[in-house]
Amino acid sequence: MDISPLTFRPGLPEDAGLIRAFVRATYAKWVPVMGREPLPMTADYDLALQKHRFVLAFDGAALAGVLETVPEADHLWVENIAVRSDLQGKGLGQRLIGLAEAQARDAALPQVRLLTNAALTANVAFYQRYGFDITATEPFRGGFVVWFAKGV
Repeated sequence: MDISPLTFRPGLPEDAGLIRAFVRATYAKWVPVMGREPLPMTADYDLALQKHRFVLAFDGAALAGVLETVPEADHLWVENIAVRSDLQGKGLGQRLIGLAEAQARDAALPQVRLLTNAALTANVAFYQRYGFDITATEPFRGGFVVWFAKGV
């Protein structure tokens, strides 16, 4: 990885505003591509922090990445993974995926699953590059979503 040393910590209830602002800024570039705000931009992070597990990555004092996961009966669901735009392509997304895989292994879950909008071709390619298989593609809000799974 060619970015400065990062620190990681769990997301806390008081981080809701920080996460909301970060996700809105990070996902803003996708609005013109999708023709609407991606769902993470409209999420209730106050509620999500009560129900989901968050890992926050910091580059110094600045938030650099967010991983939001939910353990299910037979897999770990990645609800959201976001990397600050200026750090994309530098390995942080891969590290966050690695953390999700470790969470799945620790919980004895055999897979990590997630989805992305098919119009976000860079995201589709990223997940495929890191070993995720496409399990389904289906219509959603005038476009398509791509479902992925990866064994751990």
